[in-house]
Amino acid sequence: MSANPSGSYPATAKAARAARHALVDFAAAAGASDEKLEAIHLAACEALTNVVVHAYREVAGSIHVNAAVIEDELWVIVADDGSGMQPRRDSPGLGYGLKLIADAADEVTIVARASAGTEVRMRFDLRDGGRFGDDQVRGSVASATAPAPSPFSTTR
Repeated sequence: MSANPSGSYPATAKAARAARHALVDFAAAAGASDEKLEAIHLAACEALTNVVVHAYREVAGSIHVNAAVIEDELWVIVADDGSGMQPRRDSPGLGYGLKLIADAADEVTIVARASAGTEVRMRFDLRDGGRFGDDQVRGSVASATAPAPSPFSTTR
């Protein structure tokens, strides 16, 4: 299996790129399909970039990555020690990053860290076909039967 990408990285574009590639390599070694690797790549890219662009204002910081394969699932946590999720009028983003993460991952939870910053928890089902057969839209049963999520959590 590929080396586990867990660890702390400087909150720079270059380090975020290295962390993203390490996460995708780790998922590939765990048996993720090409389609799932694309989803992991997109979600990781958005989560890591959000730390670089939004977490630290005019100070250096770190991106904390934790990844594990448990049974047939890849769990990824991307966290920072920054200013947390706050509205910004000067935001350079378009505001679609969290939606892209939610669409790409099988489950996403975003929480404020007790010490400071934000933590994005993502789960990816590595089994081919996901939780449902080809005739079932992914997540429709779970969405219909699950309790309403908090404002910062999406479950698919």
